[in-house]
Amino acid sequence: MAPDADTIAAGAPIEVDLTPIQDGQIVNVFWRGKLIFVRKLTEKEVGDMKAVPPSAMIDPAAFTTRVKNGHDQWLVVYGNCTHLGCVPIGHQGNFEGWACPCHGSQFDAVGRVRHGPAPINLPIPPYTFETDAKIRIGEGGKEAA
Repeated sequence: MAPDADTIAAGAPIEVDLTPIQDGQIVNVFWRGKLIFVRKLTEKEVGDMKAVPPSAMIDPAAFTTRVKNGHDQWLVVYGNCTHLGCVPIGHQGNFEGWACPCHGSQFDAVGRVRHGPAPINLPIPPYTFETDAKIRIGEGGKEAA
């Protein structure tokens, strides 16, 4: 039995089946009324994002702090720009990630802000891998470092 809509809205964890998500695809889900982006990175994106030096970023963060150990191809982040909360558009901008159409912030493929005015990276919600093909967002998850 699944929790009812009121329970989910109050913050019940949600499970996301990763099986149908294709390489490079971004899926939008909602947890606690907030937009979450789940992205399956391509091998090229993983390699490109690992190679970016933190010194090139507004809010420096190594690749390994943005994904879970052993699951380099999966990114899970809140889906609102950290400037004023707009929703950035996927696969836009100069950094393989997202671009905010309202004020011009750009994020790379692992949600690190690379062009402002956004001051910080897209935050990572608490989540865990239940299996290699399923994540649980919410209770029981841990925020990525």
